[in-house]
Parts: sequence; C-alpha cells; structure tokens
Amino acid sequence: MTLSTSFERLELPLETPFTIARGTQTVSENVVVRVEDGDGRVGVGGAAPARHYGETADTVEAVLPDLLAVVEEVGDPHQLRRIERRMREVVRDNPAARCAVSVALHDLVAKRADLPLYRYWGLDPERTVRTSFTVGLDDPDRMREKAADAVDAGHGVLKVKLGTDRDEAVVDAVRSAAPDARIRVDANEAWTPREAVRMSETLADYGVEFIEQPVPAENPEGLRFVHERSALPVAADESCVTPDDVPRVADRTDIVTIKLMKCGGLAEARRMIHAARVHGLEVMLGCMVESNASIAAAAHLAPLLDYADLDGSLLLDRDPFDGVSLPDGVIDLAALARPGTGAVER
Repeated sequence: MTLSTSFERLELPLETPFTIARGTQTVSENVVVRVEDGDGRVGVGGAAPARHYGETADTVEAVLPDLLAVVEEVGDPHQLRRIERRMREVVRDNPAARCAVSVALHDLVAKRADLPLYRYWGLDPERTVRTSFTVGLDDPDRMREKAADAVDAGHGVLKVKLGTDRDEAVVDAVRSAAPDARIRVDANEAWTPREAVRMSETLADYGVEFIEQPVPAENPEGLRFVHERSALPVAADESCVTPDDVPRVADRTDIVTIKLMKCGGLAEARRMIHAARVHGLEVMLGCMVESNASIAAAAHLAPLLDYADLDGSLLLDRDPFDGVSLPDGVIDLAALARPGTGAVER
C-alpha cells in the first residue's frame, strides 16, 4: 500500500481573548496533518502545541517530516502500533506533533473500515459524558457575563479558571450567574498547598465539583498535601502528562486529566485511561484551544470517561473543521453518520 502525507499550519483567532493563570491567548496556532491512501481516502489530524510543554508550531513543523517519513515507509495505516513505536524512536518528545499523525492515522483506518472511530473501537455511544465550557480569567463582573452567556447557550457544566487574588469573588460571580450549573475550577498550578486547602473549603460552599491542578507540578508532595486535606476531589493535569505519570500521582489525586497534546495521541490516551482505572482513579479528557481536526477524535473516547473538557474548538472565532455534534455540551456520538473521527473541512 502507498501512503502520501502532507501538513499545513493554521493561525486560528479566538472568539475572545482567553486568559489563565499563566497568560492570555488570542490566537491558536494549529498544524493539520493529512494521510492519504491509494484509494483517495484522507485521514486528518491536528496538533495544537503548548509552550508549557516545550512545543510551538515551529517545532511541530520541524519534526513532522521525520514522523511522516515513518508513515510512508511503513506504508500501512493499519500498522498503528508499529508506526507509533517507530515515531517515538525517531522523535522522542514533541507529543503534539505525534498526536497529529496519530489522529490522522486513526481517522484513515476507521474510514477504510467505513465506521465512525468509536464503532471501530467497539465503544458504546450511549455511555457518553457532557463537556464543560471554560470561563477564562477576567474581572468578576466580566466572568459573570461569560458564565451567563454560556448557560444561555445551553452549557450546564462550567470550568472556571482561577489563580488570582480575587478567586472567591470570581466563583461567587459565576455561581450567581449560573445557580444550577455544575462548576469545576482550574488553578493551573497557581496556589500554594495551604492556599489550595483553604480554597477547597470555600469552594465547597459554592457547590464546586472538584479542583484541577491546584499546585505546581514541580511540587508532588504539595499535591499530596492538598489531596489528603482538601474538602473537594483533586484532579491532576500538569502533574500527569504521560502513561508513566499515572502510577506516580495515584496516591495524591482523585482524577487524572488526559490531553492528546500532552501524551502524544489516541493510543497513548487509551493507555492512560486504562492505567488510571487500574489505580482506581477517575478520568477527565481535556484539550488545548484546538480545532476539530483533533477535538473530533478526542470525542470518540467519551464512553471511557468520567468527565470531559473538550470545548477547545468552541473558543475559536471560526473552526475550519466540523466535528462531533455537541448539543448543550453532550458529546453525541450516536448522531455521527460519517466514518472516521467526523472531522471534515467546512
């Protein structure tokens, strides 16, 4: 079999500036990969690199020729394990770049089987979850408006970014605008362990579900301190990047947050999910600000999850790709009539 490959870089403006504790983003740079078989079927995948994990669009473009050379050399998209093993040998890090290739290959393989990816995997579309919608950092009044707009748009689960000196005021504002919504918060490593424990008690009074990454990833004992004393469950995001990290955080968190761009693709994400289950942990699948070239693929993992935070494409001013339907945030796999991941150019 002969495979041909290509990639292109896209600059995708956000609908509004998106702020977390580490900074503000107005544009998301994505790199889209395409893998075509000899019958004209094309698999599509996307990379949304994050500087926090040492990647940029430049580094993705720099390593993709080597990764795609592996794909063309193997020549068979059904040899997913061999290709992904060889890619890790050729490029040790760069998970977002490997993710784009992984997603494109899975999309192509499912298209060759004429099945949506979840059916190719044998997953139950009725066992799905609802994605949260993220309310980025701003002053409390503006965050109240953002939360009200999200609820009006049908989002019943909100993820609120924290990590400032006005966190309680922010949560109070969001809760006042969304009294019936499920609320989760994400500090993005901004608190000290003792601050996190104090905040957990305050947040519990507002009916918050859990706290994501309250302390820096470089402080694993601080994460344990919070986990043992927190009034709320704790999710590990920056502290849990690859499958090897799952057993390391198993005794200091309740939930692991998996992202395709952190771990390197769909196969690695599934390994992390299975590892988390072995250790009795719950699982949330998150994302960067990214297009449906990758978000659509992530949605097919929904039957394996406890929580989802797959709103990355919803934050874009315009996504060049359509994906899996998200009515009121519900990941509706059963409605997907297209084979593959469902990502198609608009």
